[in-house]
Amino acid sequence: MKIKAALLSKIHGDYTIENLRLAEPREDEVRVKLVASGICHSDEATRIGDSTIPFPAVLGHEGAGIVEFVGSEVKNIKVGDHVVMSYSYCGHCANCRTGLPAACNDWPALNSSGSRPDGSHVFNQEDGTPVSNFFYQSSFATHTLTKENNLIVVDKSADLRLVGTLGCGFLTGLGTVINGLKPTVGSSIAIFGTGAVGLAAMMAAKISGCSTIIAVDIHQSRLDIAKQLGATHLVDSSTGDTTKQIKAITDGLGVNYSVDTTGISAVMQTALNSMRTRGTMAPVAVTSKNMDINTFRQLVVSSKKIIGVLMGDAIPQISIPQLIKFYQEGRFPFDKLVKFYKLEEINQASKDSANGSTIKPILIIDEHYKN
Repeated sequence: MKIKAALLSKIHGDYTIENLRLAEPREDEVRVKLVASGICHSDEATRIGDSTIPFPAVLGHEGAGIVEFVGSEVKNIKVGDHVVMSYSYCGHCANCRTGLPAACNDWPALNSSGSRPDGSHVFNQEDGTPVSNFFYQSSFATHTLTKENNLIVVDKSADLRLVGTLGCGFLTGLGTVINGLKPTVGSSIAIFGTGAVGLAAMMAAKISGCSTIIAVDIHQSRLDIAKQLGATHLVDSSTGDTTKQIKAITDGLGVNYSVDTTGISAVMQTALNSMRTRGTMAPVAVTSKNMDINTFRQLVVSSKKIIGVLMGDAIPQISIPQLIKFYQEGRFPFDKLVKFYKLEEINQASKDSANGSTIKPILIIDEHYKN
């Protein structure tokens, strides 16, 4: 079938709205009509080449929509279901079967190879040129094909214009704290970068009972938002030595936990240095930058840890309904962070996200949808 999508043809290119051909769904696939999609930092990282995928491609991995077709092998999804889409996982490797789908052995192939496992493509240009998909969902499109494991059925009372954003950035931030760091009640944490992921991590720290929650950024407007959402202390890292400021807040000891969402080498180093003995750091940004450390001096002597947490170590089918519940209870007010754009405004939305003027852009793909 013919669809419309935002096509990205090269690294550092602009998106172009084009007509594409969507393949016939297979027995294990689901066709979804998109209502909306968030724009995530991972989309921008892929656009500028910090993360790789074959071009041309349709990006987008925070989609929400309505199921139009269900393959015969799909068991728990039906036509008409309202769904949020997240990452893909196989469901049968050892990690998946022990509740760690974000560590799926086939994660790279399923989410960033650009094709189905057999090498065929979900999208093609009208001249037959193959187009890569992304996270097996490619939500910057009017329709897409995806897998059952990508889908989270949500109540039809949930606003699909909002909840798609829970599929990656907000999921990563909350899950990094709750599932990865697992802070103890009364502990301290510093969040470096107060974009969507950082603010989600900060709200998760509050939900988890951290008593000292330090938001670190160079933008005062974002720090003001962090204060509204639960930060106990604010550090403008452009005004002085950030490590000294954090240690002053924590009686000279440093924080128990730190999360870096910036991917900037110097900031990651500061996130490590700002922790106390036995502190744990989670660097979660998609970045091409490196971090130089002396493992003995900076890790062994102080018993510090650096952990990798992909997609918040979350099981989307459990964590996304949990996020919606937190939102309904007023504990995760992510709607305060969003701004809506039309699909045709994707380049402006992408720029606004990259320069920080919009924390979480949402593309409205079906403008006729009503909640």
